Amino acid sequence: MAEIYQIDNLDRDILHALMDNARTPYAELAKKFAVSPGTIHVRVEKMKQAGIITGTRVDISTKQLGYDVCCFIGIILKSAKDYPSALKKLDNLDEVVEVYYTTGHYSIFIKVMCRSIESLQDVLINKIQTIDEIQSTETLISLQNPIMRTIKP
Repeated sequence: MAEIYQIDNLDRDILHALMDNARTPYAELAKKFAVSPGTIHVRVEKMKQAGIITGTRVDISTKQLGYDVCCFIGIILKSAKDYPSALKKLDNLDEVVEVYYTTGHYSIFIKVMCRSIESLQDVLINKIQTIDEIQSTETLISLQNPIMRTIKP
């Protein structure tokens, strides 16, 4: 059984700082937390090896790129066995940005980003609803996203 890496206060502080700005130099973090840059490097590497830090990313403004419509679509599959093939087909659609396999009313819950209501209509009619494994869908359009954050360690 794999050992679970237990983070301490320094690890937590490092994670918070990197979550605020992943490009913060280790020397700057070391100065802020009164440790050596080598300590920061070792701690970050240990958290990478433990799978706590899985990468870095650039946050972009979808609105600035022209994606004004965000919606969530609940999908009911014809059969539970259809999940792998439906997932593969959904993964090929650029507009699908998140997919969740869920319990409850829907088999799959997806997040879709489109440039307009017209393009959403096209995605629904000509892409998502043509997937054979899908029995039905329900679309919920997001009006705003006032809270968006990740879990703080």
